[in-house]
Amino acid sequence: MNRLLVSMLSSLILLNSCAGNGQQAKPTPRPLYATVKLDSAQLINDLQFLSSPALEGRLVGTEGNKQARNYIAARFDSLQLAAPDSGRFQSFPARNKATGVNVLGIIKGSQYPDQYYVLSAHYDHLGKKGDKIYTGADDNASGTAALLAMAAWFKQHPPKHSIIFATFDAEEGGLMGSKYFAENPSVAISNIVFNLNMDMVSRNDKNEIYASGTFHYPFLSKYIDSIRPLTSVTVSLGHDDASKGASDDWTSQSDHFAFHKKNIPFIYFGVEDHPDYHQPTDSFEKVNKHFYYQVCNMIAATAVLIDDQQQLK
Repeated sequence: MNRLLVSMLSSLILLNSCAGNGQQAKPTPRPLYATVKLDSAQLINDLQFLSSPALEGRLVGTEGNKQARNYIAARFDSLQLAAPDSGRFQSFPARNKATGVNVLGIIKGSQYPDQYYVLSAHYDHLGKKGDKIYTGADDNASGTAALLAMAAWFKQHPPKHSIIFATFDAEEGGLMGSKYFAENPSVAISNIVFNLNMDMVSRNDKNEIYASGTFHYPFLSKYIDSIRPLTSVTVSLGHDDASKGASDDWTSQSDHFAFHKKNIPFIYFGVEDHPDYHQPTDSFEKVNKHFYYQVCNMIAATAVLIDDQQQLK
């Protein structure tokens, strides 16, 4: 048979099949978690305010800490996040006779309203020592601003599970806000099924951030594997195995620990310590804005992906 004729006929058949009734095959839509784009301008504005020297390091019990707390509450209010039945603020006794205050907001789930995820970050820092202000841009204004950006995104894209957005106080020197919350939760502790915690997420010279917790809860690693192709940031697992030494194990180093002690699965996102950790030089100016934005989108995508599951397993 004439091969040229066969080729022409094949081409006509293909064109007709593609043009059937004037319609073309629609591309497969990307999953929601792959489309997450946070508001970068608001994210940076929140970070800049929370790490401002005017707040004098946000030490628990100080006026600067109160300003940060009220700012977070106002942002929750502007997003119309519901408050728990017990109120937006959760007060508790902290060290040195100070009163710590957690700030809480809730978005109810559309499909599993009685199953709660807690997205958390601490907003306090070390305060002022002499004339030196420990502004704590990375630790942990970065995590708090990321949480606010994620709250805004979920408000526009309602989650399947209910989400408690928890900004904890008095993390520095005792993890006291998260401990109090775990013992006095806004909902039944049995209804809290997952914690995603953020603490120091805005700078790393190796373009790397760790997702810690999969040693304890190996099933969570598959979600990290699904997110890795979507980000330019290197997402590593680790810092959660006590057999490698206490200094390498972050299990008890931030607010996720209170949930872990209640057998609630967690992922903790954070960078390794840098020279400005717990120094006055941990400032807004040193934040890697591009890295930070990519990290925040990645963490939000992880939360969206996990929320898409009927149950974690």
